[in-house]
Amino acid sequence: MTASPPLRQPCPPGACDCGRDALLENPGADLRILLLTRQEEKRLLERLERLQSLEDLERLQQRMYEQLGLRLHIAPGINEVRTMRGFEIRIDPLPGLCRKTRQSIPAAIRRGLENHPEIAYRLLDAHDLLGG
Repeated sequence: MTASPPLRQPCPPGACDCGRDALLENPGADLRILLLTRQEEKRLLERLERLQSLEDLERLQQRMYEQLGLRLHIAPGINEVRTMRGFEIRIDPLPGLCRKTRQSIPAAIRRGLENHPEIAYRLLDAHDLLGG
């Protein structure tokens, strides 16, 4: 008998629109996002804040998709990028992803970019905004 991994606890009623219950009721649903417990989410956010390079960020994006089914898109916004708020950080809709988590992941990435502005410059360069 194998123990199943712990799943994220439900949000308080009315506090979230994640659709966790509907996801659990669907027998063919991808439940990987529910493996992101609050403790694991805290570890993920800390890791995102400690980004070391653009490659590190891309590796984390890939791992989030592989392990959680979470697709994350980061690109310069439509206006000038004067601060880290100028980056558009978008998470594809995913049933079971908590509203707070949808907000905290982009915030952690922005803090990571603020700690290492060279990563932001590399992101801009990758989108041909610095003449790369």
